[in-house]
Amino acid sequence: MKRKSLQGAACPVARTLDLIGDWWSLLIIRDALEGIRRFSDFQKNLDIAKNMLSARLKGLAEQGILQTVPAADGGAHKEYVLTERGKALQTVIVALSQWGGEFMYAPGEPGSVMVDAQNRQPLRKLELVAEDGRVLTPQDVSTRLGVAH
Repeated sequence: MKRKSLQGAACPVARTLDLIGDWWSLLIIRDALEGIRRFSDFQKNLDIAKNMLSARLKGLAEQGILQTVPAADGGAHKEYVLTERGKALQTVIVALSQWGGEFMYAPGEPGSVMVDAQNRQPLRKLELVAEDGRVLTPQDVSTRLGVAH
């Protein structure tokens, strides 16, 4: 069954999910943010079938999330690196990680935590903040039709 495209939706959440909404794509982006660049390293780390990984990498490259570059070691293979568009997804990955850390583990259960690479301390929890500095709750946020940035 072919999935319905959300590419023309007025909602930016729907359009984004159309592009990166499957778990493999998000996990590839997570790994790329951690510095993984080679097909074999993505495949090994994710334990994903090669044909599925190939399709996801190709799609992410076509959408401008990843780009292929020559291998850093001068080898014949290519490597996958995040574009600026791809790097901008780091906030999404951090938000998912923080939500999962809070709600998907039993008390005391070990799990990974994202930390500041410089001081090795956990990141402060992301918050929605208004232009005037107020921390917003779900009740403080609404959606309206407007022009995308």
